[in-house]
Amino acid sequence: MWYNNKATEMLGIQYPILQGPFGGNLSTVELVATVSNAGGLGGYGAYTLSAQEIYEVDKQLKAATDKPYNINLWVSDHDNAAAGISNERYEQTRQLFQPYFDELDIPFPAKPAPFKTRFENQVQVILDTKPKVFSFMFGTLSADMLEEFRKRGIVTVGAATTLDEAIALENTGVDMIIASGFEAGGHRPSFLAPAEMSTTGTFALVQLIKDKVKTPIIAAGGIANGKGVAAALALGASAAQIGTAFLATDESNALPVHRQMLFSDAAKYTTLSRAFTGRLGRGLTSRIAKEIMGKENQVLPFPLQTTLMSSIRKAAIEQEKWDMILFWGGQIAPVLKHTKAKELMEAIVQETTGYFEALKG
Repeated sequence: MWYNNKATEMLGIQYPILQGPFGGNLSTVELVATVSNAGGLGGYGAYTLSAQEIYEVDKQLKAATDKPYNINLWVSDHDNAAAGISNERYEQTRQLFQPYFDELDIPFPAKPAPFKTRFENQVQVILDTKPKVFSFMFGTLSADMLEEFRKRGIVTVGAATTLDEAIALENTGVDMIIASGFEAGGHRPSFLAPAEMSTTGTFALVQLIKDKVKTPIIAAGGIANGKGVAAALALGASAAQIGTAFLATDESNALPVHRQMLFSDAAKYTTLSRAFTGRLGRGLTSRIAKEIMGKENQVLPFPLQTTLMSSIRKAAIEQEKWDMILFWGGQIAPVLKHTKAKELMEAIVQETTGYFEALKG
């Protein structure tokens, strides 16, 4: 069958279908367990969590499913934010964003404090709790660290937005590589060059990587149904990762209005923007994203920009000013049909099976 391949063997799952791990408090234990129990690989985005919080989440995941699941972290969890920012830089940002704070009638926040990385502490929890799969973005891991994962039987999965990044990941000895196309919702996990230069589509990227790299590939970006999965496998990927379609299900922690937007006409329009977090990410087009376009040099580095925008987000939600909020979403959103994660998984498997059966004639 189409699903008996290198990916399912390595990951210990029935179907080579991965649920994209969502950061920013959008992941839930329920969603991860639902996908894993249905034969796929559920994924939990944990980069915003403390070491103790990751430990608690893992405990809940183990109670909710006896199947493999993935926990995801960011190797680079800040952009020069550890050194803090100058008063001049802060003032530039204040001038750009002050009108939004005025519109919402909320005070402009004080200059954010320098950011302290938590990655090493987070990784230690992953090593201790031993999920079946550990995926990471925004960088590579050292050979020593990868060896520690290998010793514990944890499969490692790195994310690439370019062929160069895929080659860099393979050279470190990672087990699998995600080919993250620019259609995908969420952050562009680029690490060798500015994210604005990583605008290769998923299916072109899969073929480029497949031609030069031996490590199994997971296609991500612009995939939401069985036809997308079949196309990814046909082009040489061993698995497909699906984000936006699972984000839109009731089991995710997206706000009800966010899920509604993903099924509305608004989903036809998405934008890559740094306005909300300081890193380039794709979400449904918003007024702020459009107005900040071309002024990204006045945005604070990640994650200080996220801190700055958190009060805008809170007030905009309270005042129902939806055009001032970033709702993550990929370009494929207009084809979404399912609001239940189990039904989505079943439909993807059925459609993919139907496609390959039809090829046999």
